[in-house]
Amino acid sequence: MKIQLGRRRRPLIATGMVPLLIALAACGGDDGGAEPGGGGGTGGGAGGGTTTLRVAMPTSTTSFANSDVAVADEMGYFDEVGLAVEISNLKSGSSVTTGVVGGQFEVGGSSIEPVINAFAGGGEVKVIASYTDRLEVEMVVPEDIESPEDLKGKPVGIQEVGAFREVMTRMVLEDAGLTAKDVQYVSVNANAYIGALLQGQISSAILHPEQAIEATNKDDTLHPLVNLYEVEPDYFYGVYFVDAGWLEENQDAAEGFAEAITKAHRTMYDDREAVVPIIAEATGFDEKVIDGAWETYMEEVQAYPKNVGLEEDRLQYTVERMQELGTLRAGEAPDVAEMVDRGPMEAAVEKLGEVEERS
Repeated sequence: MKIQLGRRRRPLIATGMVPLLIALAACGGDDGGAEPGGGGGTGGGAGGGTTTLRVAMPTSTTSFANSDVAVADEMGYFDEVGLAVEISNLKSGSSVTTGVVGGQFEVGGSSIEPVINAFAGGGEVKVIASYTDRLEVEMVVPEDIESPEDLKGKPVGIQEVGAFREVMTRMVLEDAGLTAKDVQYVSVNANAYIGALLQGQISSAILHPEQAIEATNKDDTLHPLVNLYEVEPDYFYGVYFVDAGWLEENQDAAEGFAEAITKAHRTMYDDREAVVPIIAEATGFDEKVIDGAWETYMEEVQAYPKNVGLEEDRLQYTVERMQELGTLRAGEAPDVAEMVDRGPMEAAVEKLGEVEERS
């Protein structure tokens, strides 16, 4: 049974919750991901050379949600703009944010919450693009969980407090009149959610479509409890961001990255046959699973921007929801207009031409 939460929001329930604190020091261990690469030159292939960008991603295994980098690389779109990417998979968006702020990576991909908190805490970061900016995840639960209220006292899977899956879980709990104190948080690595759910170690998991398909294929008693996009269609999900100082000196590279990503998004909509094998290889899922997930990402949710994206009203809404949920760093709410630099995406779309927007 799928529960659709009401759109009308109550005042903040989760009082006393500890907001995410972003360490502005160098990143620690990456939970099994590749070590950061060298390079990170300037320019975007100026003078015919190739610029290397170290790109950090927020899960230990690439998900469909942020597979646009893999598509751009495999289709040669980075080569076309004079870029080479070295991808490191970390354990969460919090780790990615710390790594970008600490100078280990030129570009970070993360759900937006750690980036907003880093900016609110004085981190000089700039959002320049996005991957899936609409929520495409569901909370998947065993058959004995029939409503969010049934999660009371149960172990629920998260990555870290303040990271994406914890924030999504908190949204579901809030609508049921519950807080994190009413459940047992269990920290689970991103690529271990399915196993933890199947083994009964957790009673809920926030899963991407490919993960949900895989989980229900293995145990048909599992079912989606809440579709987060239906609950929060205006909530902004994933962004690519950089250090503000790096951006000032590397506009060409930032614009090249935005151009390659935009071409990847459009190809992902237009050429299902070509991209499914690429995404399957990047994520480690069977092509049939990825093909099924493609319908959710590209047709049902239309999760990737085709043009500039980065809509200020949706970004502002997300900041306000973080305030309500108690996940925004203490202090004054950040100015999203200052946090976002739409210049690279605007330059990319001007070069590529604008296409029909998503419905």
